[in-house]
Amino acid sequence: MSFDFQAIAAVVFLILLSAYVFLSRKKLTTHGIFPLFYFSMYKTRIGLRFMDKLAGKFNKTMKFLGYAGILVGFLGMVLLSFSLLQNLYNLIVAPEAQPGVGLVLPFKVKGAFFVPFFYWIISIFIIALVHEYAHGVIARAHKIKVKSSGFAFLGVLIPIIPAAFVEPDEKILRKRPHKQQLSIFAAGPFSNIILAFIVLGLSAFILSPVVDNMMEYSGVEITGFIEGNYPAQASGIAKGEIVKSINGNEIRKLDDFSQILKEKNPGNAIRLQTDKGTYNIKLGKNPEDESLAYLGVYVQQDSSVRQSFRDKYGNFVPAAIIWIAGLFGWLVILNLGIGLFNLVPIGPLDGGRMMQLVLHRFFESKKADKVWYYVSMVFLLIVVANIGAAFIK
Repeated sequence: MSFDFQAIAAVVFLILLSAYVFLSRKKLTTHGIFPLFYFSMYKTRIGLRFMDKLAGKFNKTMKFLGYAGILVGFLGMVLLSFSLLQNLYNLIVAPEAQPGVGLVLPFKVKGAFFVPFFYWIISIFIIALVHEYAHGVIARAHKIKVKSSGFAFLGVLIPIIPAAFVEPDEKILRKRPHKQQLSIFAAGPFSNIILAFIVLGLSAFILSPVVDNMMEYSGVEITGFIEGNYPAQASGIAKGEIVKSINGNEIRKLDDFSQILKEKNPGNAIRLQTDKGTYNIKLGKNPEDESLAYLGVYVQQDSSVRQSFRDKYGNFVPAAIIWIAGLFGWLVILNLGIGLFNLVPIGPLDGGRMMQLVLHRFFESKKADKVWYYVSMVFLLIVVANIGAAFIK
């Protein structure tokens, strides 16, 4: 499936979505400034009975998972907050450092994290569905009414990112003990993290052995260079060359490539052989951790389907397995990324609402909300700075 076809599909999808939002705007609940920057929701009752059944049949389990999610949620919030602050510091003292946050889009746009369209739309749908229904199931486990569910769109002129939502009764929710409220807020990110590890387990124990048996690994391809004065590009290596060995050690898989570099220190000299030539390179310093060696390249696995496998199963089966393996990989990355991002202590995000509840436990209401507002604004500015830096670099 070529990128051109994926790009056309993405454009057609956005055109159809834009037309739907415009024609259905009176049926949508919209927040923000339409059509400049807005969040539109189409409310339904789809899935509410399923939430009731799941919460009723596995009530104790759902409550336990909700409470476990609180611990994971706050740990994730602390780690992510520290990571964002550290990343901001790195961007200030080392402009060549890579931003820690970026937009995830099905287009190759500078500053955005590119995901092929069909992987993007399927992953976003699964992530949003699991995330929002987890909120709903935990709410119902605590006998809190869920008023509606549905799908939504985040738009900047045109709807860019599709989403889903559930709508617990806020009046009832606010009267419940903080522990129950926290478990409902944490349920969404926690469900994404759980799903990421489930998919990772399926990949490791089922899919990866099949792929390894099917594929012939023949090196690591240089797909691009990180901007800046880094060793790889300065050595004369060209994009598209296949790394075959480093210091005489054969490189067949990405793991081989990564492991050898991990064993090196900045300043070490290596002899890197590709399918086009041999290069003597002095390793540089990683801009995010100067104790680590750095080449300054983007790489991907170079591989092909074994002819014996193709002879036995034809072309469709290996192509389908490779595509599913790619989808699983994106599901792991995006579930972890989006799930953890929702724990950032910014106002409307799950992490922001969790932080606000905790502040209400230690301060009177007005002071708590004031602290919550300023903390939210600080982290919002950090996120915006990271996204902006990605577009500027």
